[in-house]
Amino acid sequence: MTKTETIRWPAPAKLNLFLYITGRREDGYHELQTLFQFIDRCDYLTVTPNLSGKITLSPDIEGLPLENNLIYKAAMRLKAHTAEINGAHINLEKNLPMGGGLGGGSSDAATTLTALNYHWNVNFTKNKLAEIGVSLGADIPVFIFGQAAIAEGIGEKLSPASPAEQSYLIAVPDCHISTAAVFRASDLIRNTKKRTHLQLINQNWLNDCQPYVKKKYPKVAKVIQWLVEYAPTQLTGTGACVFSTFNSIHEAKIVLNNTPDWLAAFTAKGLNNSPLNELLATLK
Repeated sequence: MTKTETIRWPAPAKLNLFLYITGRREDGYHELQTLFQFIDRCDYLTVTPNLSGKITLSPDIEGLPLENNLIYKAAMRLKAHTAEINGAHINLEKNLPMGGGLGGGSSDAATTLTALNYHWNVNFTKNKLAEIGVSLGADIPVFIFGQAAIAEGIGEKLSPASPAEQSYLIAVPDCHISTAAVFRASDLIRNTKKRTHLQLINQNWLNDCQPYVKKKYPKVAKVIQWLVEYAPTQLTGTGACVFSTFNSIHEAKIVLNNTPDWLAAFTAKGLNNSPLNELLATLK
């Protein structure tokens, strides 16, 4: 039986605290080693279940047809496993930049699967939801499990991790970077040696996509050049967002107050347990 209450669900952003590309498979996918950590900046999905048999979304996203929206795709994948009359209206509060490397679209999809699994009483395990999610995006499972993790393979093999929950300043350069274009680049670093988890955690952290992105996108290079004067700074994911690491949110806010007019930025706290997990724990 459908749970009829309306609930506002968080879809948190993530950072890749490091990202190494260790090879390329015959099918074209890249082998990775990366460390995911959530931050306390979220999109929000307000879900109202109904018995219309339909999935409706608001508001419309300009230039994105409904059938291409990851929220809609995720809802329809889960709907295939439940009663035909089950439906829902989903309202999206979009706070995370699109194409910024913060995982907003994947997180929205993961929250959709998690929320509708609850509202429709499908009662799938997280493993089953992750199995559905990975077919839509390789980093959707980490948002479903909601635990900071080292990801390997193409991003689907997850091992829980507990990096320090630092404070961050996250800058949003005025450009959109295509993940597919980065991974197609002929001069992308693809031969980083695989390391043990202990080696990964204890070494200085880098992002193998950063040299290519800096060269191809001058706006990103300019942001890194400005921020690295204040704190260790690197690209997250394939970009375009850049994060600087601070010991306290106070230090991050001091730099935020000095941010030049040409740069959008915000501060955030690192989280090893996602806000989605925290909400789920209150609903059980």
